[in-house]
Amino acid sequence: MSIVVTDCETVWENCLKVIRDNVNLQSFKTWFEPIKAMKLEGKVLTIQVPSLFFYEWLEEHYVSLLKKTIKKELGPGAKLEYNVIVENTSNGNTGQSINVPTQNSRNDDDLEIGLPQNLAGAIRNPFVIPGLKKINIDPQLNPNLLFDNFIEGECNRLARSAGQAVATRPGGTSFNPLFIYGGTGFGKTHLAQAIGNAVRTSFKNKSVLYVPSEKFTNQFIEAIRNNSLNDFINFYQMVDVLILDDVHFFAGKERTQDIFFHIFNHLHQNGKQIVLTSDRPPKDLEGLEERLLSRFKWGLSADLQMPDFETRIAILEHKMYADGIEFPREVIEYVAYNITGSVRELEGALISLLAHSSLAKKQIDLQLTKEILRNFIKQNTKELTIEHIQKLVSDHFEMPIELLKSKTRKRHIVQARQISMYFAKNLTKLSLANIGKHFGGRDHSTVIHAYQTVLDLMETDNRFRSKVHELEKILSINFG
Repeated sequence: MSIVVTDCETVWENCLKVIRDNVNLQSFKTWFEPIKAMKLEGKVLTIQVPSLFFYEWLEEHYVSLLKKTIKKELGPGAKLEYNVIVENTSNGNTGQSINVPTQNSRNDDDLEIGLPQNLAGAIRNPFVIPGLKKINIDPQLNPNLLFDNFIEGECNRLARSAGQAVATRPGGTSFNPLFIYGGTGFGKTHLAQAIGNAVRTSFKNKSVLYVPSEKFTNQFIEAIRNNSLNDFINFYQMVDVLILDDVHFFAGKERTQDIFFHIFNHLHQNGKQIVLTSDRPPKDLEGLEERLLSRFKWGLSADLQMPDFETRIAILEHKMYADGIEFPREVIEYVAYNITGSVRELEGALISLLAHSSLAKKQIDLQLTKEILRNFIKQNTKELTIEHIQKLVSDHFEMPIELLKSKTRKRHIVQARQISMYFAKNLTKLSLANIGKHFGGRDHSTVIHAYQTVLDLMETDNRFRSKVHELEKILSINFG
């Protein structure tokens, strides 16, 4: 038995009763309470929604529920149309509305979600000065930040490989979003922008946008102030590859998080690539909503660690080559060994050396380098200790210092321990018994055996001898 109704508001109220039982309370308040019933013509119900973004969200997430509910009220053949309020930002803040049929009023072959074509050109680009008409999106990228000058090492290999995979198939890998995290100056922004530049080179038709989180927040505030929030949302929804830098800046900014949550969902569901950077992994981010953090974990989280010694050498050599300068090898090793922080610190030290050399018209040597960089290096006139030796050797062999002091007899650990004892006997004034105590309480005979073993291997094994000489040179440079 069919129900005869003539009042559009009554029909919609009946629909809301069903919808309320099928969605959670927060979703109901957010997405259904703001809707107004406009008119009912035959079996076509028209409802008014406050924005294009609102319309798209309903179509993407609740179209099946709406379809079933409307048919339950109006019977077979029932249709739903939207009256969408659209801001006309080019003529002040006055609004206009358009009627858009819902998906359930079209054939399945015609289903298409997106911005109506006649409105695409009216969206204001927040990166363009008001008054200038420019449809193309300025990527906001530094063209010098490329994969070619992002030096690979153990400290960044995973993140760099993931970045290259994303650049090759944006939106087509499981690394979506790609969440890059690490300390200040470790190369997050460089890697993120390298992805963007690579995508622009390989995919001329894809729009790429790099934006710091602080700028995103300021644009959002400006959009609210100017009553152009729809433009802001729709602009970001048109981007193919969105790179958001320093996402930890969103902490405590609930409204910014909310708007980014919806933009994130739209981009992700439409196969667009999202790249995020932060100073810490998602699990350690505080002040961000759980629903946002859960989405950050959907793809791959890759960390950038402090560059190791070999990577620091490679970074310095690449920088010198790019700038057309050349320093003695011992100078490069001194800088790489002593400046162990960020890439920025390394480059700062190099610039300082170059500036002093140019102004003083002096050739850079090791002694001058030590004088120039004394403010960079926190180790003025330090004396070589057994702890320094253990740290250098353990770093070289990529093992914790505790292993040098342990009882294990694994070959590579024993060899590292013997080299440490060899340097301790040669380069410190400690007694054999005291040296043994620093290696897990071993006696003096163990130290003598280690010392002789190293001497014997240096005579018979060229690679071993080179390794010892390399370590000895580093110790000499820094403590000689």
